[in-house]
Amino acid sequence: MGEHGASKRSKGTNRTDSPRVNGPSKATPVTPTAAKAGAAKAGAKKTGGTTTKAAAERPGTKAAKKATAKKTAAKKATGTKTAAKSAAKQPDVAAPPKPSGGRTESRLGMVRRARRINRELAEVYPYAHPELDFRNPFELLVATVLSAQTTDLRVNQTTPALFARYPTPEDLAAAVPEEVEELIRPTGFFRAKTKSIMGLAAALRDEHGGEVPGRLEDLVKLPGVGRKTAFVVLGNAFGVPGITVDTHFMRLARRFRWTESDDPVKIEAEIAEIFPKSDWTMLSHRVIFHGRRICHARKPACGACPITHLCPAYGEGETDPEKARKLLKYEKGGFPGQRLNPPADYPGRPAPPAPGVAPGAVQRPSGAE
Repeated sequence: MGEHGASKRSKGTNRTDSPRVNGPSKATPVTPTAAKAGAAKAGAKKTGGTTTKAAAERPGTKAAKKATAKKTAAKKATGTKTAAKSAAKQPDVAAPPKPSGGRTESRLGMVRRARRINRELAEVYPYAHPELDFRNPFELLVATVLSAQTTDLRVNQTTPALFARYPTPEDLAAAVPEEVEELIRPTGFFRAKTKSIMGLAAALRDEHGGEVPGRLEDLVKLPGVGRKTAFVVLGNAFGVPGITVDTHFMRLARRFRWTESDDPVKIEAEIAEIFPKSDWTMLSHRVIFHGRRICHARKPACGACPITHLCPAYGEGETDPEKARKLLKYEKGGFPGQRLNPPADYPGRPAPPAPGVAPGAVQRPSGAE
């Protein structure tokens, strides 16, 4: 009898769940099948995914293979998203640093860059000139009106016969319209252009004594003459500075970020504030030359451009040097220019005369320009 009235023997006898140290246990023997069943039952009692997780950690099991496949798929998905984000951030062309160093360019910085572009274009095109053949202000005025919606080359191939037939404003004003139309047909819009050049010839005859006026306000009153045409005549026939805002000049002024306007009059005013008046005429020639030869509308030859370090629009065109060189036009590409009678310092070849016309019939000495 123990201290609390319970028998020590009975206490020991009641502990049937404990095996005896010195002899076999009296508990019911467990077979392998029962052991497996017990293990399955015990596993079923465990909470969500513990058994699956344990199985997944054992290599070679189906659960392990499935878990590995899920991880691989997740990594691929993450990698794809990361690559997509990186690709979206990367530009199509590796452009050089912006002129402003990546910061917003100040007004002063833009003006300095613009004037530097003008200086460097002067080195690239020291021979820049008007690309219309003419011997006097009247021929330049008529040729400029005819150059609308066509090339200067086509005009230069057309005007020799026109001026041979009608050398003065008086002659052209008295011409038969149908005959003039036939002569200038290659330039396009020949009916409207015939009306304009005959009208301006009559105005010169009646209001200006047969002479082309040297003032902007008088020129823009002539039929078919706008500010662009007037500045071409003033700058190249009279030496009066002017900015010629044609399609090439407008395109490059926007690419250079000299302006954001698409209105020729506004562009002219904005550019006039950037450059001194003495630069206006030659600036126009240089920018137009660059637009015709390298900085084209559809496929700029960025890889062959000498002022890429100053151009915010670098990369809009072909940047590969070899491919870009194939896009160069006129003397830059080794081809004839637009003038049949270019200035003496022009490094390229003269343009050919109109098809079917003997060179001697259209070539003539260039007058003082």
